[in-house]
Amino acid sequence: MTKSRNGDIVVIYWELLSHAPKRARNGSARGIAVFAAIIVQGSALMDYVTLGSTGIKVNKNGFGALPIQRVSDSEAEYLIRKAYRNGITLFDSARDYSDSEKKLGLALSGVRDKVFIATKTLTLDKGIFWEHLETSLKMLKTDYIDIYQFHNPPFCPKPGDESGLYDAMLEAKAQGKIRHIGITNHRIHVAREAAESGLYETIQYPVSYLASREELELVRLCADKNIGVLAMKALSGGLITDSAAAYAYLLQFGNVIPIWGIQLESELDEFISYQDATPCLDNRAKIVIERDKEELSGEFCRGCGYCLPCPAGIGIPIAARMSLLLRRAHESFFFNNHCRESMLHAGECTNCRHCVEHCPYSIDAPKLIRESWEEYRELV
Repeated sequence: MTKSRNGDIVVIYWELLSHAPKRARNGSARGIAVFAAIIVQGSALMDYVTLGSTGIKVNKNGFGALPIQRVSDSEAEYLIRKAYRNGITLFDSARDYSDSEKKLGLALSGVRDKVFIATKTLTLDKGIFWEHLETSLKMLKTDYIDIYQFHNPPFCPKPGDESGLYDAMLEAKAQGKIRHIGITNHRIHVAREAAESGLYETIQYPVSYLASREELELVRLCADKNIGVLAMKALSGGLITDSAAAYAYLLQFGNVIPIWGIQLESELDEFISYQDATPCLDNRAKIVIERDKEELSGEFCRGCGYCLPCPAGIGIPIAARMSLLLRRAHESFFFNNHCRESMLHAGECTNCRHCVEHCPYSIDAPKLIRESWEEYRELV
């Protein structure tokens, strides 16, 4: 480990044990094996992490480039270059993130050999796969992509299947256009199948201190299989408001790197500061985590956006979470254009169930929207 922290191992044991059933806490062989495996992998408490078999070594801050869609080219360039100057070298985008790849290309083309770029394709068509790959290469101003990922497919692509997608990945790798094959998902069964298959070098999945036991077991499985985990939604789509606690929690996992969605310089500065003054999973953080687990238990929207577009024009990722955001977000959030536009038609939900059918978590979004709309009208 590169830094020592008093009490880290004890705190890690506390946190992981809090997820264990009673029989595991009492020392059953299986319980000990499951949680000890994570502790062993995470005991290499480091500021740097190697992403499994890729050999890619980066610090514990990944730059999520989805939010830079909402800023100008010059603002995005400034943020990306500042991130690089401060030691952040992993940047994650997607073909589906409008001009995000273009902005990364503008900012990073001069230091391409010193950074790692991950991007994704949402297509399930092998012909369009190649179109997306070539467009990504052009936008990113590069002739190779370090980690090319299938973007939340409803199944786990494999060699020889009828989709032809994994075979296309292998061909792209043989051509030198991609270096490592990854997959992103919001469905635990697809992510687990990908991990068990041995076909993927990285898996991007929502991981935060709100993770379930099943999701923590996915992290352990990936560690066992030497698979790097890119942790999306490390702040649970904005519902986690203590980034220091979120950072400290993820630091315990030796195969996990959080991908922080960054739009503001203040957000970037916050994560950069943790590289020198590393947050600990101390009593303060434990209290925050337990409070949030209690408040956010049960059904809530993760803000992934796969329910969109809504036939009624509702901004579901905001509207379905508004009841929680009213209690957790800064008041300035409710008066920005993005929030106002998302809530503009929230009272017009027809209960068509389109969102439910497309939700990876099978959440009853219409119910959440109705409840949130009532509170929003009263308070805002």
